[in-house]
This record gives sequence, structure tokens and C-alpha cells, in this order.
Amino acid sequence: MSTIAFIGLGKMGGPMAANLAKAEHDVRGFDLSDQARAAAEEAGSTTFDSAVAAAEGAEVVITMLPNGGLVKQVIGEILQSTEDSAQKPGLFIDSSTIAVTEAREIAELVQAAGSHFVDAPVSGGMSGAQAGTLAFMVGGDSADFDAAHPLLEVMGRSITHCGGIGNGQAVKACNNMILAVHQIALAEALVLGERLGLDHQAFFDVVSNATGASWALTTNAPVPDVVPTSPANNDFAPGFASALMLKDLKLAMASAEKTHTDTTLGRIAAGQYADFVDAGNGGLDFSAIINEIRAKK
Repeated sequence: MSTIAFIGLGKMGGPMAANLAKAEHDVRGFDLSDQARAAAEEAGSTTFDSAVAAAEGAEVVITMLPNGGLVKQVIGEILQSTEDSAQKPGLFIDSSTIAVTEAREIAELVQAAGSHFVDAPVSGGMSGAQAGTLAFMVGGDSADFDAAHPLLEVMGRSITHCGGIGNGQAVKACNNMILAVHQIALAEALVLGERLGLDHQAFFDVVSNATGASWALTTNAPVPDVVPTSPANNDFAPGFASALMLKDLKLAMASAEKTHTDTTLGRIAAGQYADFVDAGNGGLDFSAIINEIRAKK
């Protein structure tokens, strides 16, 4: 059993912390939201009024926060508070989605304080967080990956060491750029099929067993009934919100610019999601982009 400070108990972090508590780890949580802290308490965590208080006596700190600036701030505060303490956390695991450069800057901060760091962003959405079936993509040295692995295994079904610090964030950006392009291409094909008189079920039965198959269709189909658990059956209540997809696409485009990589389809996808979010749809699942495509004639 490990003593874990879990900072960020929202829609992703809350279920992740709950799975750690269910596995009988001592989880010390913090979130700014009273509701999130109450839910974490019900799920077996002990919550505190600050990230620093949650990290007192913790062996491991896991962060799941909205952006890199906040991750750096929270980890910096924890390190400063334990600067002269023999109980400084030995390992920091960041599962937020942030820029590659930010992950590497935070790692330098942690390592300078004598602790260890891995970036471990996730794929799988809220359903994966709840079921403990997330895919973790991890950047860090081999020893730190090995130290983090038993905890990640509680929360995920796939844990991949992607190389050095920042490489977890690198592959997350690449993966979600692919996913965004897939979801848009699928939506365009479905709308075309609708206008040609094609039944959704027939489309699904053929394409899910043919060369056009993808997670965007088989798990996240943007039309109701063909995949009963997809957000389309619940008015596009988000498994992964459009605003978060846009955030990830912006990170991918920043990396593409920095590395002089031509990502034509990625740029198109980023532009479409920017327009969709700007129109007030940021809180809908990213598969709801099909509504924007249907609206165009």
C-alpha cells in the first residue's frame, strides 16, 4: 500500500483516485471543488483543504489538472513546502495533458529538488477512468517508469513506456490529432450516407467490419442506437468534451510548428473544432462535431 496525494479530483481524476482507494492505497486528495472533494470522500479518499496539506507524508503525488501552468504551480508549492522535510514525495506522476516543453520544465524542477518525475497522460475518457481501463503513455527513465507502473496498472489496462521525459505528452498529442481527424472524417461519411438514404445500422455493420473501421465509430459512434454506450445516445453528454479536444489539438499544432512538421489534416481539424467550440459547443462530446457538418449545405 502506498500513500498517494491525488491533486485534481474532477471528471477524470475523481474516478482514478477512487480506483486507487479501492485497491487499498491511502489516497489523500485535493480539489478546489467542494463537490469533487465530497465525491472523493465517498469513494474512499481522505481530502484536504490544499494540495500542500494533501501531499504531507505522501510517497507519491499524482496530478490531473487543466493545464501545464497549474501543474507547475502546484508541484512547485509542494516542493517548497517540503524543502527541508525528510518526508518529501519521492515520485511525481503527472497525468494532465500539457505541452512537451512544460513536462520537461516541470521534470527539471522536481529533479533539482531530489525527487523523480514521469509524465503519464491518458486516453480512454471518463468511461475508461471509471472502469480502470485507461491507456497510459509514460515519459521518464526506466527506473521511474517501473516505480510508477504498479499504481498506473490499478487505473489502466495499457501502460506504455514511450521513452524520456515529455514523450508521453508527445504521443498523446499525436494520438488525439489522429482521433480528431478520424471523428471528422467519420462524421462526413455518415452525413453523406444519410443524404444518400443509407441507414445508420447498415453503415455501421459494413464500415465497422471493413477498412474504414475506427474507435471513433466502434466506440464513439456519433449517431444513436448503433453503439448504445456512445455519447450520441445521451444528447452528446461528454465522454471527452470538444473543448478538451481543441486544447489537445492546439498542443499538437504548437509542436508541429516547433518541429516544422506539415500536419495539413491536423490544422483542418483544429480549425473545425475551434469554430465548433467558439459557437458554444465546448461542453458537448467531441463527436457532436457531426452536428456542425450536418448544418453545412
